[in-house]
Amino acid sequence: MNPYNTPASSRPWWKTTPAAFGMLVLVALLGALSFPLGFLVMIAAMVAMWVLPPWRWFAKLGATFGAFVLLTVGASLGGQLDDNGKDKSDAKVRNEKGTSAEATSSSPSPKPLKIADYTGKQLDEAAQQARSAGFTAGHHDAADENRSILVLSEWKVCFQKNDAAARTIDFAAVKTSEPCPERDGGPLPWPVMPDVVGATYNTAVKDLEQAGIDLDRVTLDDVYLDIDSPTADEAAEDGDEWRVCFQSPGEGTKVTSTTTVRLDLGKWSDYDLVQRCPAAKNTTYKIPANDPDHESDDSAGRKHSSSGGSSSSSSGGSTNDGGSGGGTVHPGSFCSPPGATGVTKAGTPMVCGPGSDGRNRWRSP
Repeated sequence: MNPYNTPASSRPWWKTTPAAFGMLVLVALLGALSFPLGFLVMIAAMVAMWVLPPWRWFAKLGATFGAFVLLTVGASLGGQLDDNGKDKSDAKVRNEKGTSAEATSSSPSPKPLKIADYTGKQLDEAAQQARSAGFTAGHHDAADENRSILVLSEWKVCFQKNDAAARTIDFAAVKTSEPCPERDGGPLPWPVMPDVVGATYNTAVKDLEQAGIDLDRVTLDDVYLDIDSPTADEAAEDGDEWRVCFQSPGEGTKVTSTTTVRLDLGKWSDYDLVQRCPAAKNTTYKIPANDPDHESDDSAGRKHSSSGGSSSSSSGGSTNDGGSGGGTVHPGSFCSPPGATGVTKAGTPMVCGPGSDGRNRWRSP
């Protein structure tokens, strides 16, 4: 038999060149649908290129490279290599559930910035805290006087205007001793002095408090030459016996931070012979015997008592008439005559003698 006339044996279809090209197309199609599945098919196709077709080595190498290229192209066309593919799929699922794509893709709106309330604080403290929170702090006079603020620690915050977008805070302040106005740029609401002349100390205190006047700013003085000025506690202890004879300032006057409030008091009870205020302050004595001029008025009586021959009775007369004047004596008050004796309200014995100023005053023996 002639070997050259022998017909070529037929190969199975999977070893033919069309079958090899079909596997390469299959790699591209599966890569477009699923990159992992396409990758596996690409490996299988590469192995098949080297085993099944009767190709030369360079043809097999080109087919191997072509399988990789086809996988890459198919995966790109199918969106398998897109980083946003998963996000798009998730967005599609959320859209199917009723959430709009625009709402899901956009970032959530920021929460409104919360700004602290600094009203009532010292201006320097409020400004420092605002700067620490990332704001730019400004300030101005809250009153209608348009004053310059130089020392921040001497002012307090009444109002504040916030701008969260610009991150600024503008403080409206007044001096620490001043009341805040009803509105920014309004007048200062200073209290007005009431009329307390003739009222008892207890009643005057209530009227001052009701008017908004700080009692710590009220000073007390006496109206008699022989009575010491009481303290606030002493006046409150006998608040119904102390009475306001004069006041400063007068009724209707605004009491500002620089105004001095003074009450001139007189004291008497139902047992005192004189129960009224004097015509002017520091012009009379509550106890007439304390007046140095009172000595000349009764000198004749004392001389007559001494000429009676009994020094003890004369001394007794001085004690009863000139010493106490019919009432208790007050330490430090003027007295007459020298050597007279008396007792204080607390029962302490006192004697009339020269004081540090050379005038006769009640002193301890």
